[in-house]
Amino acid sequence: MHPETLAIYQNRMADANAWAVVPPISLSTTFEREADGSFPHGHIYSRASNPNRDLLETALAQLEGGFAGLAFSSGQAATMTLLLALRPGDHVILGDDAYHGTPALLEELFHPWGLTYTRVDFTDLEAIRSSIHENTSLIWIETPSNPLLKIADIQAIADLAHQAGAWCACDNTWATPILQRPLDLGCDVVMHSTTKYIGGHSDVLSGALIFREDGDFYQRVRRYQTLGGAVAAPFDCWMLLRGIKTLPTRVKAQSATALQLAQFLHQHPAVEAVHYPGLESHPGHAIAQKQMTRFGAMLSVQIKGGSDAAMTVAGRVQLFTRATSLGGIESLIEHRASVEGPNTSTPQNLLRISVGLEHADDLIADLEQALNALT
Repeated sequence: MHPETLAIYQNRMADANAWAVVPPISLSTTFEREADGSFPHGHIYSRASNPNRDLLETALAQLEGGFAGLAFSSGQAATMTLLLALRPGDHVILGDDAYHGTPALLEELFHPWGLTYTRVDFTDLEAIRSSIHENTSLIWIETPSNPLLKIADIQAIADLAHQAGAWCACDNTWATPILQRPLDLGCDVVMHSTTKYIGGHSDVLSGALIFREDGDFYQRVRRYQTLGGAVAAPFDCWMLLRGIKTLPTRVKAQSATALQLAQFLHQHPAVEAVHYPGLESHPGHAIAQKQMTRFGAMLSVQIKGGSDAAMTVAGRVQLFTRATSLGGIESLIEHRASVEGPNTSTPQNLLRISVGLEHADDLIADLEQALNALT
């Protein structure tokens, strides 16, 4: 089935009590046994499984084309549990332009625990190849990257990982399964901060991992999820399932508007650079065309005049909300370097934009009046 159909079809759950069309929320933390001690409906305790979480995990697996999904309390909890399933002494490779929370986990938590890691430019396959060690166990892809929207060749990098006997994971938060399916391109695991586009309304915190197939690695991660208890709550799962119903429509509309904004910004005299793979001038445009159906609703723009000019633009917009996060129905703008802190490698004149569902002409007009203050 097409994604638009899967988003609706996988949201249904039989309701034996009222035959409700919308799945009920199951808040129970424990489930009754039969007289013989069995659990006929498969649930024992909500840390291990819950009807709403089961439905969400199935829906996510179907959308990504995977064997199984795991729903967590946040995207960081999902990433942390995956890294925890590695072994002390293992080596991880990730991009030099990745969501800052991922290397922060590696540096602050897992490096003292025994993991080592290398950050390289994921647009350079030879750099990745030369960074592979005998103990490399995981290559972590993020494409488009955050916040420079670099494009990594998923299939080529997955091949490098498997040749080295390593796992390959992909953070697919920005592209969503509507625009990109990394498991089909050879990845073993997909990660989502489902807080973003999956939820789509900036009102639920959660994350997910989707595995291409069963095996020791999947079973280990699932066991650690149960032991650690960093699971998505039933109401959060219900909210995410509601968001999935409109995911294909939202992402397509937001992507179309993002392309129009990128084209406008690309020609504005106050703009130094626009980072958006839908522009033909983007160095990763050809690869993005190959592995994405559209180019997404995220873009970054560098403003002439440095940090002060960028902050001026962010301060003058009226329709964009100055806020962290992304993927909601409202358009957000953020001076990313000030959020990431003093050790950031993000350019000081960069603004990251999450395009919502407002009319493209209104958003362009808002950006234009803010930029014209600089000229």
